[in-house]
Amino acid sequence: MRWDGPSLFEAVKKRLIAGRMAGYSQEQLQKDIVAGITVGLVAIPLALAFAIASGVKPEQGIYTAVVAGALIALFGGSHVQIGGPTGAFVPLLFSIVVTYGYENLMIAGAMAGLILIFMGMTRMGALIKFIPRPVTVGFTAGIAVIIFFGQIDTFLGLQGVVKHKEFLDNVAELGRHLDTVQWQSISVALVCLICLLYSPKILPAVPSPLVGIVVSTIFAQAAFGGAVETIGAKFGELSAGWPAFQWPAFNLEKAQQMLGPALTIAALGSIESLLSCVVADGMTGKRHDSNRELIGQGIANLIVPFFGGIPATGAIARTATNIRSGGGTPIAALVHSLTVFLLVLLFAPFVSQVPLVSMSPILMRVAWNMSDRREFAHLLRTTRSDAIVLLVTFGMTVVFDLTVAVGAGMVIAAAVFINNMSQSLAVQKVLPDPQQGEKLAPEAVTPIHDCPHIAIYTIDGALFFGAASLFEKTLSECINARPKVLILRMGHVPMMDATGEMVFEEIVRAFRKRGGIVLVTGLKPQPEALLRTSGLYDQIGEAHVFQRTGQAITFALTRIGLQRCAGCPHQAFHECEERSTASMVGSNKGVSKPERLVPEPGRQS
Repeated sequence: MRWDGPSLFEAVKKRLIAGRMAGYSQEQLQKDIVAGITVGLVAIPLALAFAIASGVKPEQGIYTAVVAGALIALFGGSHVQIGGPTGAFVPLLFSIVVTYGYENLMIAGAMAGLILIFMGMTRMGALIKFIPRPVTVGFTAGIAVIIFFGQIDTFLGLQGVVKHKEFLDNVAELGRHLDTVQWQSISVALVCLICLLYSPKILPAVPSPLVGIVVSTIFAQAAFGGAVETIGAKFGELSAGWPAFQWPAFNLEKAQQMLGPALTIAALGSIESLLSCVVADGMTGKRHDSNRELIGQGIANLIVPFFGGIPATGAIARTATNIRSGGGTPIAALVHSLTVFLLVLLFAPFVSQVPLVSMSPILMRVAWNMSDRREFAHLLRTTRSDAIVLLVTFGMTVVFDLTVAVGAGMVIAAAVFINNMSQSLAVQKVLPDPQQGEKLAPEAVTPIHDCPHIAIYTIDGALFFGAASLFEKTLSECINARPKVLILRMGHVPMMDATGEMVFEEIVRAFRKRGGIVLVTGLKPQPEALLRTSGLYDQIGEAHVFQRTGQAITFALTRIGLQRCAGCPHQAFHECEERSTASMVGSNKGVSKPERLVPEPGRQS
C-alpha cells in the first residue's frame, strides 16, 4: 500500500511554521537560542522541585520538561508558550499519587490528554473567559498556601513527618513534630533563600533558582558534609539519558476509577495554559489560538506519561522569562527542552548531591509569587458577592480539594449572576406622555390617567429562568384587570430561554382565554427565532407582531368599540378625545359610527 500524502516531517514542519514562523530571520534565531538556554536553566530546578513536591522521583519532572515542553511548542497555539510541570499541579498530583499510586497517575494524565484534545477539537478554548476572576484567583491562592505549608517540614528539617492528603492533617502533623527541628537544614535553606532574593541584583543574567541550588549545595558540603539529606540519598542516583518507554497496566475498571482525577487535571491544565497564553499575548502583542493550544496540551499530556513524565501545562513564569529573554517563536521552547536534557545528561551526578532542603525555598518562592496577593486584596474590596466567591473558593481549595472548590465557586458565582440578572429585569406599564412628546413612559400611568381597555408593558432585560417569575407575576395582575388588548414592548429583551418562552406562552394563552388580544412589538432576533421554533409566534399571529409600538397602538384602537370609549375620563391616547366624541354622537343618533383611525405623524414607539 502506497502513501501519497506528505511525509511526517513535512506535516510537522507545516504545523510548526504555519502562522508562527513567517519571516523567520537569523537574528530571531539567535534570540530564540539565548532565550531557550535561559529558560532551560530556570526550568531545571523548578522541574526537580515540582516533581519531588508532587510525590514522584525528581527525574520525572525533568522528563516532563523535556518531552511535554517540546510537544507543546510543536503543536500548541502560542508562539512563546513554555510548557512543563508547574506549581499549580503540585497539590493535585500529590493527592492522586497518595490515593491511587503513580501508575494510576499515568493513566489519569493520558486520559486528561485525550480530554484536552477533545476540548480543542470541539472549540471549547473560548470557555476560559466564562470562569469568573474570583474563582481563578481563589483557587490559585489556595494552591499557593498548600504548596507553601507543604514545604515547612523540609525547610525546618522536621523528622518523622508523614504526608497526608488533607491540608489540615498536614498542619496537625507539623505541630506534632516541631521538636525535631534540624538547624543544619534551616541553615542550608536560608542560604538558598538569600540567593533567591538577592542574586537577581548581583547576577541578573543567571536564574536565581540555579544560583540558590549551586551555592546551597556547596555550603552544605563545606559546612555539614553528609549531615544534610540530598536528592540522591532520598531518591537514589538521578537517571541520566533518554527516559525508557513505559506502558501502564490499563483496563476499563481503572479508566472508570481515574475519570474524575483526569477531568480535574484537564480542567486545571486548560485554565493554567490559557491564562499563560493571555499573559503572553499581553507581553508580545500577538494573539494565541486557544483551541490549538488545548490540542497541543492534550498531545503533550497524552504522550508524556509513557516516558515517565507527569501532567504538564503552560508555565506563566517560564513563558514570561522566555519573552523577556527575546524568545519569539516555538524554536525557543524547543531549545529550552534540549537545554534541560543536555544539562541533566552532563550534570546528573551533581544534581544527585543537591540538598533536598534546597528545594523548599524555591517552592515557597513560587507559592509566594503565584498567590497573587494584590489582586486577592483588590477583589476583597470590590463587591460583597465577588468577595464571597473568592473566599469560598480559596477556603475550599485549602480545606478540601480543587474540584470541590472550583465547583462551589462556579455555583456561587452563577447564583449571584442569576440573582443580579433577575433583578435587572424591569416590567413596567407605560402610556404616551404628552409632556415628553408622546414618548411612552411609566410615569404617564396614574390612577386618573390610564386606559382600561389597552395595557402596554415594556419588558427591559433578559427573559430567562431567573427572571420569569417577575414577568409572570406582573402580567398576571394585568390579566386580572381584564383589558381588551395587551401590548408587550420587547425591543429591550436581548435574549429569551425556554423557561421565559414557556411563561410567555402561558400569559398569551391565559389572556386569549379571556377574550383578549396580545400584540408584540420590537422583537430582537434571538427571541423571535425562539418563538418561531416553539410555535408561539404562529399562535400570536403574524398580524399581531409589529416593529414599532405606535403601529400596535393604532391596531389596538381599531379593536376597541367606540361605545367602550363613551365618557371615558382617562384620555390615555391622543385619539381618545375624538373617539369619545364620536361615540357620544353615535349614541345620540342611535347608530354606531364606523371606526376610522389614521395614525398621526410622529407617534413615538
